[in-house]
Amino acid sequence: MNAPESFKAGNQTPDMLRQFIERIERLEEDKAALMADIREVYSEAKGYGFDPKIMRQVVKMRAMDKQDLMEQDQLIETYRSALGLI
Repeated sequence: MNAPESFKAGNQTPDMLRQFIERIERLEEDKAALMADIREVYSEAKGYGFDPKIMRQVVKMRAMDKQDLMEQDQLIETYRSALGLI
């Protein structure tokens, strides 16, 4: 089987591709381990009476830009008011 044109250019080689794939696989393994650690922390917090669902929302909110967060809060309040939830 012939190599695709991109491999014939001289810059890309099957070895280079293999290295990228292996790096990605290692990072995916690291990511899975981190996700397990995060789940464990949420579980521990739940054991102390905290609500993991709310904690996840707070984590997302803390990562947001302050202006974006304020706009989101205003929209949520507007929607809740329109639906009679306030």
